[in-house]
Amino acid sequence: MRLAALLLLTIVTLPAVAPPAAAQAPPEVTLEGRAVLPADSFAPGPPSGTQLPPNQAINGRTPPFPSQPVQGFSAVLRADDGGYLAMPDNGFGAKDNSADFLLRAYRIEPRFETTRGGAGTIEVGDFIELRDPDRKIDFPIVNASGERLLTGADFDIESMRRDRRGDLWFGDEFGPFLLHTDATGRVREAPIALPGVKSPQNPTLAPGEQPTLPRSSGFEGTALSKSRRYLYASLEGALIGDPDQRRRYIHTFDLRAGEYNDTPLQYRVEAPGNVIGDLTAIDSDRLLLIERDNLQGPAARFKRIYEVDITETGAEGFVSKRLVADLLQIRDPAGISLPARAGDFGLGDPFLFPFQTIESVLPIGDRRLLILNDNNYPFSAGRNPGRPDDNEAIVVHVPGLTDSE
Repeated sequence: MRLAALLLLTIVTLPAVAPPAAAQAPPEVTLEGRAVLPADSFAPGPPSGTQLPPNQAINGRTPPFPSQPVQGFSAVLRADDGGYLAMPDNGFGAKDNSADFLLRAYRIEPRFETTRGGAGTIEVGDFIELRDPDRKIDFPIVNASGERLLTGADFDIESMRRDRRGDLWFGDEFGPFLLHTDATGRVREAPIALPGVKSPQNPTLAPGEQPTLPRSSGFEGTALSKSRRYLYASLEGALIGDPDQRRRYIHTFDLRAGEYNDTPLQYRVEAPGNVIGDLTAIDSDRLLLIERDNLQGPAARFKRIYEVDITETGAEGFVSKRLVADLLQIRDPAGISLPARAGDFGLGDPFLFPFQTIESVLPIGDRRLLILNDNNYPFSAGRNPGRPDDNEAIVVHVPGLTDSE
């Protein structure tokens, strides 16, 4: 998630990061494909960014913008047509600056550059638009009439899954809520709250009521069990007052019963400042989890993917984790990521994915992963200081990965 510090790209001397839970280094990860969608990519829709500081350039881009930027990918699913469905989050990073950013999921088709060639581009198709014409949402929203199109001031959607009926489920940070829509984005029921947990942006927070979760710490990743009965929803950050600030809860929602299980899973990050970026299922017992720091460019230190076994817990109650990929140590012996522009960081061999927010991972078979960054347009500049990050999609081969069932 984006913080106020997004406007800064300060390279500082950092303390050493704790070693990963697994004692061994991960198997060598290799870049097999890369495709790029330019930062300045827009889709039809009303002007956006009107609540950002006017006439103030951000990485060389001055809001407002003429329409809707295709940016901030925080979830990815396979699409029926062979492409992918990629979901941006709430827009510009805060509830109070994203009321003109419409919540959507775009159909995209990466044309990967590989050792056999390829354009290295991403084609953007049509989109699903989240809306509430049946007035299922039980609190005020920005667009109160007509189709009631949902905006980044209503929800901060960070993850997306498709159930056995084809309906979509979104994990939100503001509540945190689970948001249930049909395949076209039409809301089917009231947002589902997490009992006992509220963020400062929760619209039901009563006057004087204290939040139990910090800002930007709600549902970040969600994984659908292989049976498609359970939705695993992870909190990005620690609960306020938790004596163990490395603890992250993963809650299990029973789609059949329509309720949460009583006891959440517990995951321990390697450093208190680390967050969960995404969660996806490999098989009935194992999940893939992105754990990352909040830094970018040369300052980035921790962008890793772990394999988590939800059936194995240690003496302290935390699920087991095994490091399978370090996204700051990817081999590119064929030079797929080249040529570089002047000032680019992390291209060549080794190839680095040095973005502040990496929030999409999808197993695609043969021990390969599709990974996308959230470029936080126009704020993040992890690839090239002073230039807004592009949306990058990469395919990596991960020898140590347990392949999908």
